[in-house]
Amino acid sequence: MSIEQTLNQLATICLAQHKKIATAESCTGGMVAQLITDCAGSSQWFDRGFVTYSNLSKEQMLKVDKALIEQWGAVSEQVAEAMAQGVLYHSSADYSLAITGIAGPGGGTDSKPVGTVCFAWAYYDSANKNIKCLSETQFFTGNRQFVRIQSAYYSLKILSKIIT
Repeated sequence: MSIEQTLNQLATICLAQHKKIATAESCTGGMVAQLITDCAGSSQWFDRGFVTYSNLSKEQMLKVDKALIEQWGAVSEQVAEAMAQGVLYHSSADYSLAITGIAGPGGGTDSKPVGTVCFAWAYYDSANKNIKCLSETQFFTGNRQFVRIQSAYYSLKILSKIIT
């Protein structure tokens, strides 16, 4: 499915269900929000986007616990989950996605090489009003821009599957 088809599917579902989404992006620097807002009418289903590139911004804007970042690192599923949950707490969205990763060309380590990207998607469980969160790590190849593009597309593709 192309990114345009994915975005059209998200728009259709969100509009039909009266749902909104919001984003928290680190390594993609707002690319997901840009892709969404390139769609005419997205203001009806997109609430807001947080670009939390620094650790401090993750702490201040999304209330990610500093101890969590220190324990697991900013590029971790644990931090991605905290980011996704923080988006829901600080927005009027029903669904959120979060991305944190190492786009390169530097910054990688043996345990987290360049191309390591952690994702999380959160939403309110209508049955008991709790937040449910899913997370995973992907390893992308290519230059900085390609890692970022793959990350943005992937996050939206999975969000679309979660919402449907």
